[in-house]
Amino acid sequence: MEKNVENEYVVIVDNATVRFNIASERIDNLKEYFVKLVKRELMFQEFLALKDVTLKVRKGEAWGIVGTNGSGKSTLLKLICGILKPYKGTVSINGSIAPLIELGAGFDGELTARENIFLNGAVLGYDQKYMEEHFEEIVEFAELQNFLNMPIKNYSSGMAARLGFAIATIVRPDILICDEVLAVGDYAFQQKCEKRMAEMREKRTTLLYVSHSIDSVKEVCDHALWLDKGEARMSGEAEAVCKKYMESLQT
Repeated sequence: MEKNVENEYVVIVDNATVRFNIASERIDNLKEYFVKLVKRELMFQEFLALKDVTLKVRKGEAWGIVGTNGSGKSTLLKLICGILKPYKGTVSINGSIAPLIELGAGFDGELTARENIFLNGAVLGYDQKYMEEHFEEIVEFAELQNFLNMPIKNYSSGMAARLGFAIATIVRPDILICDEVLAVGDYAFQQKCEKRMAEMREKRTTLLYVSHSIDSVKEVCDHALWLDKGEARMSGEAEAVCKKYMESLQT
């Protein structure tokens, strides 16, 4: 029987729980910390950043992840990227991922933007020849032609975000993960990024998108997941989920 690509799941998070251990007492220095750790005197408090969260994403869908600060949005994206492992449950990914999770990830602050383009490309799995072929396109999209020889450490957060987005989207990954990185850019560049994401979606790229701008989520995404203190409160059509989430903030 022929496989139905339209119904193919590219991301399956099944009852995933992420646990962190937080020291329950204040330790003023590293030496004291290790002494207590060796003597088994260090006490930890369990914190569940995600609690039995399930998310199934089909190829070509765009999912917005909404919720207040500390609700587990970034934790979920890091789980999907493989940065974190679930304490319980499973995560299955079918396809290549281009992650835009933290500003400056994959950049070396001491190197120039020109050097970092090739470094970041290597981190994403692209060889030097490929990056050379797409170098001008990256620079043009990021609008950083006059700053290529400046060390990244002297870039503003917005400039770094523009460069990171331009590199991550130079190819069409199966899955694009974007976590608040566009919030630091100016309005014109945000519109430019949203246009590129729309073009990628037309070519069946799957999008996972975290933003505190509900208008942006409704504009970019067709589905949404609402997280609240690590728990999934609601998932489904973006307009309906965003409406319920906004109503919860009014009470």
